[in-house]
Amino acid sequence: MPLGLLAVASALDRGRFDPRIIDARLESRPHERLLAAVVPGTVCVGMSVLTGAPLGDALAAARTLKQKHPALPIVWGGWHPSLFPTACVAEPVVDYAIVGQGELAFAELVARLADGHAAQPLAGCAWRDAQGRPQLGPPRPAQDIGTLPAPDYELLDVEAYFALKGRRQLDLVASQGCYWRCAFCADPAVYRRGWSGLDPTVLAASAGALADRHGFTDLAFLDETFFTHVERALAFAALWSRRAQPITWTATLRADQGERLTDSQMAVLARSRLRRVLVGVEAGSQAMLDWLQKDIRLAQVMGTAEKLRRHGIAADFPFIVGLPGESEASVDASLAWARRLRSMSPAFQTPIFFYRPYPGSPITRAAEAAGCRLPDSLEAWADFDLFGPGPWVAPSLGRRVAREAFYLRQAWDPPPGRWKLPLRRLARYRLAHHAYGLPFEWQLARWLGHRSELH
Repeated sequence: MPLGLLAVASALDRGRFDPRIIDARLESRPHERLLAAVVPGTVCVGMSVLTGAPLGDALAAARTLKQKHPALPIVWGGWHPSLFPTACVAEPVVDYAIVGQGELAFAELVARLADGHAAQPLAGCAWRDAQGRPQLGPPRPAQDIGTLPAPDYELLDVEAYFALKGRRQLDLVASQGCYWRCAFCADPAVYRRGWSGLDPTVLAASAGALADRHGFTDLAFLDETFFTHVERALAFAALWSRRAQPITWTATLRADQGERLTDSQMAVLARSRLRRVLVGVEAGSQAMLDWLQKDIRLAQVMGTAEKLRRHGIAADFPFIVGLPGESEASVDASLAWARRLRSMSPAFQTPIFFYRPYPGSPITRAAEAAGCRLPDSLEAWADFDLFGPGPWVAPSLGRRVAREAFYLRQAWDPPPGRWKLPLRRLARYRLAHHAYGLPFEWQLARWLGHRSELH
């Protein structure tokens, strides 16, 4: 669900403004839908912009709008404008860029635009001056999420998202920011390692009201670190377990937090119907974890996994491989840990991602200092591949990692029918013997794409 757009739209003065959210994923002709939404009295159009392909979509939409409504202000927000605000407003079709937490900055900007006042200087906002030069206002201090207006899900077609997901799952953000310092992450550059979260009583009450209104059966917390304060998470779980309706939930959990949870506390979470957590492992060697400044130990990963298995809670344990300068032995260590965790339970998944230098992170800055050239225009950032291996990864290693990731997905999944049993057995054999030659089933899955359960 477009929770960023929902947050800033909900923060507007509803006595003055009537926000409309358009999600291109739900539209067969998104540009036509966008143009039709611009009516007399429209104050501005805001767009949430991510690096990569979504940036290209935002550029195309903004240019389409400006062709028909050249005087209509266009405001960008989200991760890419937060990291490159002046570069965004250097683009003629982007008039303003909101930096970081956008609720209050966007609300103030919209009010100024509606009143016909000059919109600059404005804290947490970039713009162009009279000479067309990009300018950046002072930083806006982050607000406690509990002081911000609650998201108004009536602004979304919630049923359309349930249909798109294939389950009645509602997305919710209960905290913002992250205290930790992971060197591959852009979050510290935006939130300055700050964190704030909703009070557990308020959270349980608001989530319960949403459940009564929309009838969802699963609640997905999309926080960076839901378990930052364990007692808060446990208090929510205790309250959520009292609901008569069996609504499951998912959240993020660090390995050090999971290791500190006692079995009795884990039992409270299981009784509250916590069904799955995401535990970022990232690397299979302690040396690489330390270099990534992850601030966890591999023993904590295993301790967390064992507790989750005992209490019947599923988990995703993602890994990052192919970092600049990473040795093949380090990659092999990560793959070995992925196999170890995946084999512990059919409810454990171990997705493997190639590192790509996402802007704003310390590793990216170090890579730039070492001569790695990042895109230098919005169009180039729009073409930036966030998922494939970096050019420093040997092609043979890239192929091997991709194949092993595929076989990991197949090897321990409960087979939906007899036809998949041979695939599962073959996948386990290949993983046990590192036998990835002639990967006909992998090639078949790639050919079938999303039409096949093999993919």
